[in-house]
Amino acid sequence: MESTTAPVKPQFSEAAKAEIDRICKQYPEERRKSAMLPVLHIAQAEFGGWVAPEVQDLVAEVLGVKPIEVYEVSTFYTMFNLKPVGKHVLEICRTGPCQLRGSDELTLELERITGAKVGGEPSADGLFTLKEVECLAACGFAPVVQVREKYYEQLDTEESVNAMLSELRNMVHRPALPWEEKGLPNAVANN
Repeated sequence: MESTTAPVKPQFSEAAKAEIDRICKQYPEERRKSAMLPVLHIAQAEFGGWVAPEVQDLVAEVLGVKPIEVYEVSTFYTMFNLKPVGKHVLEICRTGPCQLRGSDELTLELERITGAKVGGEPSADGLFTLKEVECLAACGFAPVVQVREKYYEQLDTEESVNAMLSELRNMVHRPALPWEEKGLPNAVANN
């Protein structure tokens, strides 16, 4: 039996709309496309940590560009997730200094503990997605994992890895984003 309900079109929260307007005003009207990266970041934060095709279409609509222009950018940069992710995306640096300090072993340990695989589906509990990335520019503190805006450094002991995972597991809500000073929209409070 076919569903008779139309899919719900995603909409930005009022706080996100205000931030997008503020960003877009930094560019001439005919250059709104220049705001694409920050608007995609807002979209990813607003809609569960990833940018579904319909969210990318919304970004295109907001910026007044063709959807393909948004798809080109979102598929080029690895910081945009194109499929659902866990509550926390652990970006593991795999560049030379981190490898020399054990990032390969760290990756295996994180896969073992969380049950998630690098580049694969989120962990069964929905908390973690593992992702290898290029240089996080923190070579002096290798091996390094980035989770949103926070770096977890010198993850070369079982204690440091467990402390990071414990902190993340105990995080009830994600940290507020800069444009959410008045509180999180209910739809994203538990992302």
